[in-house]
Amino acid sequence: MRQPLIAGNWKMNGSKVVTAELLNGIKVGIGDVRTSEVAVCPPFPYLYLAEEMLSGTAIRYGAQDCSREEDGAFTGQVSATMLRDFGCTYAIIGHSERRLFNAETDAVIARKCQMVAAHGLTPILCVGETLEEREQGRTEEVVARHLGAVLDLPDGLNLLAKGVVAYEPVWAIGTGVTATPEQAQEVHAFLRQRVAEKDTEVAAKLRILYGGSMKPGNALELMAQADIDGGLIGGAALKAADFLAICKAGDANA
Repeated sequence: MRQPLIAGNWKMNGSKVVTAELLNGIKVGIGDVRTSEVAVCPPFPYLYLAEEMLSGTAIRYGAQDCSREEDGAFTGQVSATMLRDFGCTYAIIGHSERRLFNAETDAVIARKCQMVAAHGLTPILCVGETLEEREQGRTEEVVARHLGAVLDLPDGLNLLAKGVVAYEPVWAIGTGVTATPEQAQEVHAFLRQRVAEKDTEVAAKLRILYGGSMKPGNALELMAQADIDGGLIGGAALKAADFLAICKAGDANA
């Protein structure tokens, strides 16, 4: 049985006060979450608050991105060693917004996964198709390419054995539109099968999260699917009560 993972992607939201309030709200309610692993990914400037406020709790935290470089003259970038220095467990890699707004290629994303894993962090590799790609019947082609950029590396299986995959249909991110449980399960099962073609043991243990407008109202049904192992939560992660409700939905399906 794969332990559910509920990870909050806070994106570019918050302030010192808002972040502290949100972290405190999650801390207060986390005792009701029995089985799910819980993680939050605040903006880089607020990782210090996560480190301060989450120390000694079961709540893990991570970053929304990571540089593919070790160190050096890369203005504005944040390295894996810096994230580890702050006690991060996770780093979200290849989010659709990074692919779109920062022109990140599959090769860049694969390199970032390698860098994150090399420094003891767990990459959350994001894959997913646009509405146009889905309407063209290209969903499997697109997610296979995204996954394959990592899976086909010489150390790809090892990276996935240490990592997490998140299926985030771009057409469902922040739109209020959610893939049906059946649609999501179909893609999750396809992704797991792609890994199984290389190694069945890695595939069986790999956690694959759903990341497209999961909310308290649909989380239970989504995570009841055989290959959906949790959620990468956007908007609902910005309200402690909603986020905790999703975490408890993960418990119910563990």
